[in-house]
Amino acid sequence: MSLPAPERGIVRASLAALPRSPPTPPPALDPGCERIVSLGLNEGQFGPFPAALEALDQLGETANRYPARGSYVLTRALAERLGVDPTEVVVTAGADAAIGYACQALLDPGDEVLVPWPSFPSFVRDTRVRGAVPVFVPLDEGRVDLRALVEAVTPRTKLVFVATPNNPTGTALAPAELEALVWELPAHVLPVVDEAYLDFMDEETRADAIDHVLGAGRAALVLRTFSKLYGLAGLRIGFAVGPAEVVDAMRKVQRGYDVGAPAQVAALASLDNPAEVARRRAETVVARASLIDLLTARGLAPLPGAAGNFVFVDAGPNAQERAERLARRGVLVQPTGPFGAPHGLRITAGAPDELERLAAALDAVG
Repeated sequence: MSLPAPERGIVRASLAALPRSPPTPPPALDPGCERIVSLGLNEGQFGPFPAALEALDQLGETANRYPARGSYVLTRALAERLGVDPTEVVVTAGADAAIGYACQALLDPGDEVLVPWPSFPSFVRDTRVRGAVPVFVPLDEGRVDLRALVEAVTPRTKLVFVATPNNPTGTALAPAELEALVWELPAHVLPVVDEAYLDFMDEETRADAIDHVLGAGRAALVLRTFSKLYGLAGLRIGFAVGPAEVVDAMRKVQRGYDVGAPAQVAALASLDNPAEVARRRAETVVARASLIDLLTARGLAPLPGAAGNFVFVDAGPNAQERAERLARRGVLVQPTGPFGAPHGLRITAGAPDELERLAAALDAVG
């Protein structure tokens, strides 16, 4: 049965122009293939921290109760650990939700938003949802072109999105590069620094926008997540740190109960285990090296400089088809056409048995 359609034109023009986004069905597997290995969404290869699992067990039969509105306890715990005021932190349903709230709170129709490209599609989609204009600034050999970004600023530019490590290419800005970029931007432009994969990087050498940008006195919005190294992707929880005025505006467009109680308690329980963070980081470095070796041995050249838990490869004009053939064999990788790289594949550095499955699938499909 098809329901009646409303009168033409009822949907905002900025939304009607976007592609449809139906639910994604599971892949159709080849006969005899029963297990699916997920190497396309960059989930961490580890589950939740033990303390997070314990906290989830202790929730008991409380699903009939709403979660804490505005994630009060977690917000204050994050603020204390990051050395900022609680009014400068907003907890969201993943860092992706923070992107949407920032665009909804800050952009007017016709505003320009600079986006290094290829990069994360939500930067573009959420900009267009608001009727604002994404301005694509091509990467330079897979890396953010800092000079080109600065030169692309106009009086209409309001935001600059920068992901470091960049998704899907995996390359990261050095501290000096990030500092130089944000200080060269004029005052009317707010940098939005997406650090979803920061936890996989060495704390001694990585660019940390909270320390190197906010701590140095430059206004910016910094996005982080518990989805990756902390193993909470299925619970959807992240946060943003920035000027109180910006955070307050984001709270005004945020639903009060959009972050569930399980996500809040699991994230809170994950905050104080530096040894587990270090272990997971070290194992991811090993897994990434194994993945690079595996791909190189099969004629796929990963882009140098991968700093997250994934790598990017140029798989040629048949990248989408190759991903579909791998999926039929139960191995999911991410074709990067939606990210602005139609010839690319983004592949997560999974556990050893998952990489073995990837190797066998690549050998089978060519």
